Amino acid sequence: MKNQISALTADERGNIFDVPDAEGVGRVGEKFFKLKPEDLIKLPESADLMYLPERQAIGFRRGEFVPLKGRAVSAILPQGYTRTHLPAFKKNPSAQILPLYGYTAVVLYKDELHAAALYTDENFKWEPQNYNTRDLKKFIRRVKKDLPDNRIVAQVAKCSLEWHCLTAQNLFYRRWECGVPTSPTCNANCLGCISLQAAECCPSPQSRITFKPTVEEIAAVGIYHLSHAEEGIISFGQGCEGEPSLMADNICAAIKKIREKTSRGQININTNAGFTAGIKKIVDAGLNSMRVSIISANDENYQRYYRAGYKLDAVKDSIRYALDNGVHVSLNLLYMPGFNDRESEFAAWKNFLSELPVQMIQVRNLNYDPDEFFAVMPPDKNFMGTKKFLRELQKNFPTLTIGNFSHYLKK
Repeated sequence: MKNQISALTADERGNIFDVPDAEGVGRVGEKFFKLKPEDLIKLPESADLMYLPERQAIGFRRGEFVPLKGRAVSAILPQGYTRTHLPAFKKNPSAQILPLYGYTAVVLYKDELHAAALYTDENFKWEPQNYNTRDLKKFIRRVKKDLPDNRIVAQVAKCSLEWHCLTAQNLFYRRWECGVPTSPTCNANCLGCISLQAAECCPSPQSRITFKPTVEEIAAVGIYHLSHAEEGIISFGQGCEGEPSLMADNICAAIKKIREKTSRGQININTNAGFTAGIKKIVDAGLNSMRVSIISANDENYQRYYRAGYKLDAVKDSIRYALDNGVHVSLNLLYMPGFNDRESEFAAWKNFLSELPVQMIQVRNLNYDPDEFFAVMPPDKNFMGTKKFLRELQKNFPTLTIGNFSHYLKK
């Protein structure tokens, strides 16, 4: 039937098929739900499909959730979309942990692929057609000529070509937000860290820098980008590094050199904000914006994910200091349906945001195996659903911007 929401499966070669006699199912937390039309959007053009190895697809047939013949299928969404349901599957006992992607339920509806997600932010700057163009290698050669022997340039060139990092590529396109990695070390051990994982775990999609850039290297890249770029932002704290605030002294000295040469653009840090002394130095040096990675406003649940050498109170102290000194603060909320939207989590967020009125929340689909994630977190079946969670956040904090991207601050 054309209007039926049909489950999908994949064979061992990765070929994907719909299952007309089984309705599509999504997962929130550890609970299965039969998907409804209002749960779905057309699969974005730039989304990818991926089958899940050693995981049997689940469908809804004759009034019950049943395993289907074939592997589970997932959508991997581009930025700007927030998933509402995870793929439903039954894991084989021997299954390995999944690679670090944000897995989303996907089905066939009205003869088209649909995903269980919301469109939560529109930003042309991050559209895939703006990146990985045929001129990229030529632009990389240009910047390497302009900034010879700069190890940061060499690093982000590698990030651009091997891992297709968008903020890395922006240095060479001379525009928008540009990543400036500075730190090979970190003060947390996140479950879903994309630059450093234990060998027996899921492999990291990219590798962390192995050197400490000098003040001169940092300043040279910052001056170059902010002097050339349209709506230029330099961001410390990228996927290919640890925690940038641990390099506070070098960053502060570099900011001073940058601002001696140009007042253009925006200086940003992406940080866990756990090293408050470092954050305070960087704020005092002239930081414009700060995006704080966070998963929970509950101390215990925060620590279960970050496994950090600091406490959530230190993060709050850093945010408070930044806000008190005029820094624009965003939260990079790592989102997993059935966790962040728990009623207990929402109550903690109400207290957190009442105390610390940050300007924005950037919702990011957490790239981590959902089974592994929920095995770490305490069980709790009282969740609101993604739509209601986001709606209630906006209702309680009407001046809060909820989206997915860093925004350029108009002066």
